[in-house]
Amino acid sequence: MAETLDALQLNLNDGGLMVMNISLCFIMFGVALELTIQDFRDLAKNPKSTLTGVFSQFIFLPAATWLLVVLLEPTPSIALGMMMVAACPGGNISNFFSQLSKGNSALSVSMTAIATTLAIIATPLNFTFWASMYEPTNLILREVSLDIWKVFEIVVLILGVPLIMGMVVRHFKPELAAKLTKWIKGFGVLFFAAFVIVAFSMNFDHFLNYVHLVVGLVFIHNAVALLGGYSLAAMMKLPFADRKSIAIETGIQNSGLGLLLIFTFFDGLGGMALIAAWWGIWHILAGFTIGWYWSVGKKSLIKVFSNA
Repeated sequence: MAETLDALQLNLNDGGLMVMNISLCFIMFGVALELTIQDFRDLAKNPKSTLTGVFSQFIFLPAATWLLVVLLEPTPSIALGMMMVAACPGGNISNFFSQLSKGNSALSVSMTAIATTLAIIATPLNFTFWASMYEPTNLILREVSLDIWKVFEIVVLILGVPLIMGMVVRHFKPELAAKLTKWIKGFGVLFFAAFVIVAFSMNFDHFLNYVHLVVGLVFIHNAVALLGGYSLAAMMKLPFADRKSIAIETGIQNSGLGLLLIFTFFDGLGGMALIAAWWGIWHILAGFTIGWYWSVGKKSLIKVFSNA
């Protein structure tokens, strides 16, 4: 069955791909409406936390993912999906979960800004580098003849252009940006969630047949991302709030961008698409769980045990 998954192609027509493009641009535009030039300037004021977070996202997670692949030896398409997710920047809801967990919201916003900017170059390079370092995934790259410049072009259009447009609106029309940001982000996420549901319904049989092959891997992968981000921040002796935000920024990945690249360049390759799709569901559940624990759950548990 695992071998069959490597040959499986999930279905998404050109219209569906266009809807995915538009929804991701819309979400990114909503995120950018909250960003200012000052957010980038703040990086210089708090370089230790920011650099730790950037290292965690773009160096640690891809390297740790490669090590996981080497140790666990999943099927090549699943391994490639894990590498794709790890190469993507933080997800658009990471700021929400950082706020929910009472982390450093300013750091989270700054990391969103810098990660999105760096991802234009780092995502294509990270993905192709680590995928080429593992022979089974390297064979797939050779078969599809992945054009890194085409990947770069897509990432610029999906992340770069909406980022610039949103920041321009925020700079020149801050009142308008404040009014638009909440409903645009909310609508964008709901729109993308609806799209994912429709895409799942088109491939429901494939999902039922193969999801058990990716559930455990995504759980382990996401746990490594969250724990790794937190541990790196702890090693750097950062404040607790910063540790929480860096963990969340590392563990909440933009799997929607990963799905777009998978359907665009790999024709919805089964293992890749299932990993990215299930990650998109799981990291929301993990984000709410860890956010609840860090905000109120830990205190509640302490109270329960102290009264026992």
